[in-house]
Amino acid sequence: MKIYYHDDDNTTDKQLPHETSETVSVEELKKLGVLAYHYDNLEDVDKLASERSYVSRDEVLITPESFGADRAIYESKLTSFYAEHLHEDEEIRYILDGAGYFDVRDASQSRWIRALLEKGDLLILPAGIYHRFTLTTENNVKALRLFREEPKWIAYNRPEADGNVYRNEYLKEIGV
Repeated sequence: MKIYYHDDDNTTDKQLPHETSETVSVEELKKLGVLAYHYDNLEDVDKLASERSYVSRDEVLITPESFGADRAIYESKLTSFYAEHLHEDEEIRYILDGAGYFDVRDASQSRWIRALLEKGDLLILPAGIYHRFTLTTENNVKALRLFREEPKWIAYNRPEADGNVYRNEYLKEIGV
């Protein structure tokens, strides 16, 4: 997994790397409540799921073709994933194939940290963290989603979610 500060250039394609020379360590992510792993097999993912009480899972395929013949539907979905948002539960993704970028806010809440997830990478985002997601220019990712309860994906966009109780709890946990 490659982790670095995003270049903050919003004038170019969000699916480009937006890489800077400022790398971010897994330990630095951990201070934000974000956990990053690499597993070469599902048995290790199953072990983590058991340890963290994840009881449900599903797979998601995101490609232009997976949304049918209308490319506008795919573009609309990518736009919604890239809108800065939070969830009221953890977001867990294990990449089975392809690649994508998860961006999270740093401790100051002013800069984006970008993580390139490729096959075998697993990322756990805590409830209440603002983040966004996009694919690489390859336009292909197949991911295993893990859940503590029944699968759900409800996004609360910024700034409407600024007063969300999970957001406030998250900020307290990281000392902001």
